[in-house]
Amino acid sequence: MAGGTALRPARLGPRDVVRVGAVGLRTRPMRAFLSALGIAIGIAAMVAVVGVSSSSRAELDRALDALGTNLLTVAPGSTMTGEEARLPLKAEAMVERIAPVREVSAIGLLGDVGVYRNSKVPESDTRGIAAYAARTDLRGAVGAELADGVWLNAATGRFPATVLGAKAAERLGIGKAGPDVQVLIGGEHFTVIGILEPAGLAPELDTAALVGWPVAASELGFDGHATTVYTRSRDAAVEDVRGVLGPTANPEAPNEVEVSRPSDALAARQAAGEAFTGLLLGVGAVALLVGGVGVANTMVISVLERRAEIGLRRSLGATRGQIRAQFLTESLLLSALGGVGGALIGTVITSVYAMYQGWPVVVPLWAVGGGVLATLLIGAVAGLYPAVRASRLSPTEALAS
Repeated sequence: MAGGTALRPARLGPRDVVRVGAVGLRTRPMRAFLSALGIAIGIAAMVAVVGVSSSSRAELDRALDALGTNLLTVAPGSTMTGEEARLPLKAEAMVERIAPVREVSAIGLLGDVGVYRNSKVPESDTRGIAAYAARTDLRGAVGAELADGVWLNAATGRFPATVLGAKAAERLGIGKAGPDVQVLIGGEHFTVIGILEPAGLAPELDTAALVGWPVAASELGFDGHATTVYTRSRDAAVEDVRGVLGPTANPEAPNEVEVSRPSDALAARQAAGEAFTGLLLGVGAVALLVGGVGVANTMVISVLERRAEIGLRRSLGATRGQIRAQFLTESLLLSALGGVGGALIGTVITSVYAMYQGWPVVVPLWAVGGGVLATLLIGAVAGLYPAVRASRLSPTEALAS
């Protein structure tokens, strides 16, 4: 009591708590560095594994996309009497209404239309080349690349112009596209404006001569019915889309529609995703456990070595809560240093390794931020016991030691 007023311990603001908590780190820099390094190594390992796995998965996804994991095709099957069925004229438009479908294109076989190098070739020497009407967006839907020339567009699709598949061009003895290169299709001269690379997702295009939809109708007697409809869907919805493609493409006779099954590469992608998730959880748990044990060990030793400091502070009026806050803050600062340092190291390792492999560099922000936040949580839990133990030391006991 002094003048009737009780002395109260000074209150510590957030800045003061941080300053006091940092004292232990500054006075023992080597121990703090080694402890933070242990945490950093664990977090760096976790971030690097996540980053390298994500970069590898991005490369795998890119490769699997090229294999057509989300490509489905619709083709006419057979009628009840065994005759060849036909898709409705509005089949493409109806398939486009399926919400997860992102791209739709089609080709239509031109029956009894031969493709020849010139008029001197016997009609029986077809060399297995078929003529198709093609939509202008076909190349993008099936991922076909041009070996030479250009693709059909809204203008050339109305005139006698054709794009040859890789094998078709080879069988016709055509190596280059150009305005002076022509072939006979259905008895009409068509200018070869492009030659495709081998189409892995649509091998039927390799032996095809592709012409525009309008010119096929006006010059070659095309009836407008597609014989193959190509669709690209969201990966997660491929199975669902496959289930409704038949009834959607031909509502009146869904049994007369053949739908391709999803690529085996889609199953490979899903398996890779599950393996990735399991690996992340395992490595993350080990890294956080190692970091938490390191923080707890460091803080327990710090409390034992600083009993005299604790006793002096208590005798000068520091409350138990202030002592707890001091050691808990010290534990959090130590964890933060290790977590941030580990996240940076893991990011650098991922970037260097991914660039060396020629992969896209992918470091998920959730992994970096989650690693730092998890480290702080582990640091708080690991530092809680030492902080409580330090606050329970009586001034006389601490000073006597």
